[in-house]
Amino acid sequence: MRNKKILAIAAVTALLGVTSACGSDDDDSSPTSGGPDQADMVVWLNGADTPQAARDWLKETFEEEHPGSTLTIEEQEWDGLVERLTTALSSEDQTPDVVEVGNTQAPTFTTAGAFSDLTEDLDEFGGDDLLPGFVEGATIDGKTYAVPYYAGSTYVFYRKDLFDKAGLQVPTTMDEFVSTAIALKAANDEPDFSGYWLPGQDWRDGAAFLWDAGGDFATADGDGWRGTLASPESIEGLTTFQTLFEEASGAPADANEADPVTPFCAGKIGMMSRPGWVMGLLTDPEAGCPDLAKQVGVFALPGSDGEPAPVLLGGSDIAVAAQTPNQDLARDIVALMLSDEYQGILAENGLTPARTSLQSLLGDDEFAQATIEAASNAKLTPAAANWATVEGTRILEDLFSQIAQGGDVEDLASEADDRITEELN
Repeated sequence: MRNKKILAIAAVTALLGVTSACGSDDDDSSPTSGGPDQADMVVWLNGADTPQAARDWLKETFEEEHPGSTLTIEEQEWDGLVERLTTALSSEDQTPDVVEVGNTQAPTFTTAGAFSDLTEDLDEFGGDDLLPGFVEGATIDGKTYAVPYYAGSTYVFYRKDLFDKAGLQVPTTMDEFVSTAIALKAANDEPDFSGYWLPGQDWRDGAAFLWDAGGDFATADGDGWRGTLASPESIEGLTTFQTLFEEASGAPADANEADPVTPFCAGKIGMMSRPGWVMGLLTDPEAGCPDLAKQVGVFALPGSDGEPAPVLLGGSDIAVAAQTPNQDLARDIVALMLSDEYQGILAENGLTPARTSLQSLLGDDEFAQATIEAASNAKLTPAAANWATVEGTRILEDLFSQIAQGGDVEDLASEADDRITEELN
C-alpha cells in the first residue's frame, strides 16, 4: 500500500509539471479551444453504468456530425481508476480526449490541472440547469473544469416473493431494516445467501450506516482535514455495518459491489442497495434474469428517524483532458453527452440526468419514486481536494473489509483516521 501511495504522489506531481509547462502567457494552465477539424477521438467511460444504447447513439451522432472523425469508447473499471487517470492524463500521447470521473474524485484532478477549463462552455452545456452540487465540486477559483454526467442515489432492491414467504414487511426505520435483513437470511438455508447483500469492501453503501448514526469520514480542521471514523457516532455506524455483514450478508469479505447481477440472478440475494440503472441489467434478456427481476420491489433505505437514510449521492462528471490536442472536438462530445437525446437514454435506464429540467424523464413508477426519495437526504464525501487520493489508496476498502472479517472496529477506525488525515493534508 505504501508503494501505491508513492506512485500516486509521483504521478500527480508529474502531471502538475506537465500541465504547468503547457500554460500560456496569461497563466492559463490548459488550452480552452482549438485543434484539428478531424481526429480519432477516445472517450473513457467507467463500468457498466452507461447503457449500450447511449454509447451507440454517441458514436453514431458524433461521427455523422463530424465526417472524417471517429469516436472510440473505452470502458474502464472503477477499481484503480485514479492511478490510471493520473498516468494517462499526464501525457499527450496516452491521454483520452474526454473522461468520466467519479464526482467525489473530480476535485483532486481539477486541482491538479488535469482538465481543461470549461467555464466559457457552461451555457452551451446547460448553464444553471446543470446539477449545481456537481458543478460546485469541479469549480476551483471561479473556474469550472468538469461538468455533471449523471447522478444516482442508491435504494434497496428486494425480492417480493421472499418477503411474502418469510412474512416480512418493508421496513420503515433503520432498526427494522437490520432485523429484516437478518430474518431474511435466517429464512434461507444456503450459507452464501444474503438477506442483505453487502460485500466486505463496499464502503460506498456502508457510508449510509455511518452517516445515519451521525458519523463521517473526515471533517475540516483549521486549514486542513482530520479523519473522524473513530468518533463515537462513527463507531456506532461501523458496528451496524459489521452486524449486517456477519448476520445478514453472504457476500465475500474481500469483494466489492461491482457485480450484483451474478449473485442476484443465481437467487442468492434477498435485498441489496444499488443505483436504479441496475434494474436495466437485471432485465436484460441476455446478461440478466428478466423472469426473476419481475419479483423486484424497491424502497428508499430508511433512517433511524424514519426518514430516508443519508445514502451516498453517487454519480459522475465528464471532463476534457488538458493534454488532448483535440480541444474543440472534445467539447463537441461533451455537448452531445449533455443533450436531451443522450440524457434521455440515461434517464430511461434509471440514471438521474445531469440537467434538472430533464429529471421528469425518470418517470413516475416505484423506481422513479425510490430514486427521488433516496436523493432527498443523500450526501457527498468530504469536499477535500485530496479526497481522490483517499479513494485511490483504498483506505476505505481495507477498513470495511477488515471490519467485515471481524476486526476490532475501534482499533481499525483509529488506524484509518491516521491514514486519512495524512492523505488529506
